[in-house]
This record gives sequence, structure tokens and C-alpha cells, in this order.
Amino acid sequence: MKKQPEVTAKTKKAFIDAFCELYSHKPIEKISVQEVSNMAGYNRSSFYQHFSDIYDLRDYLEKDVLELISLRLHMGQGSIAEMISIFDEKGLYLDALFGDYGGNRFLDQLKATVPFKLHQLSVPEDDPISPYLMEFHLSTVLSLLRLWHRRQRDISSEEILSLIFRLYSGAISVIEIS
Repeated sequence: MKKQPEVTAKTKKAFIDAFCELYSHKPIEKISVQEVSNMAGYNRSSFYQHFSDIYDLRDYLEKDVLELISLRLHMGQGSIAEMISIFDEKGLYLDALFGDYGGNRFLDQLKATVPFKLHQLSVPEDDPISPYLMEFHLSTVLSLLRLWHRRQRDISSEEILSLIFRLYSGAISVIEIS
């Protein structure tokens, strides 16, 4: 019997959504296939038709999100605005991947995925400080987006984008307290 692609995609998405809900609240080591299956409304054998284990599901999710980000950012020249639209679109998934239990692992993979041009910093690629400036730039933007995401996007997309631009342009100053 041939499977229906839309049913298969719906089932797989149910497992991913259930995993994301759990991964947002506890470490992967504490998440069982049975728990994900129960939450998704399917049995364990259905889970194993899509994933070999919980780690395979996490890896699939990370790869899927990173591929989307890579594709969209390369098409859109790697803009922060494009990154924010992806954050809006993939909310549940990014809640889990940027959460307390997935954060650093995913953040490191994301930094390697984001297309970033050194000319945006007016620094030649062969300058010894270039890797430090790239790390600072990427870490700052991604950390701000992660915080925004963890705070349930408590300000609008336009506001976070404006804040990032203002921070990089020096339009926000620190007031010294004496």
C-alpha cells in the first residue's frame, strides 16, 4: 500500500511539534519516544517510521530550519530583516532550538550558516581581527534575536529590527551613572 505524502507530512509534523513543545521545557535526555508519540497522538511504531530516535528527530529539525535559513538568507543577501521574518515563521521550532536545552548547540550551527560579508564591517578578510569582528557581529545579532524569541517576541518585528539598526549605528547611547 502506497503512503499518501500529505498524510506522511502531517504525521511527521505532529511528531516535530510535540518534540518542540517538550524540548522547550526539558533536556533531550529526559524526552522519550513514547512521550513524543503520546503528545503527537500516534503510536511509537509510527514515530519509528519517520525517525530512528529522539536525537534523529532533533537533528532533522535543526537541519530543516538551518536549510531554510540558509536558502532564504542567501536569496535575500543575508539581511537582518529576512532573519526576523524567519523567526516569525518558525516560532515553535525556534522556541525549542533556542531554548535552555538547545541554545548553544543550535546557535553555533546557525552562526556557521548565516552568510556574512566582511565588507559590511569595512575590514579586509585577511586582517587578523576579522574573525573577532565577525563573531561579535553575528553573536550580537543572534543573541538579540534569541532573547526576543525567548521573551515571546514581546516587541514587534519592526521594533527589534529598528533596535538592532540603532545599536549598530550608534544611535543608542549609554548614560553613565555617577
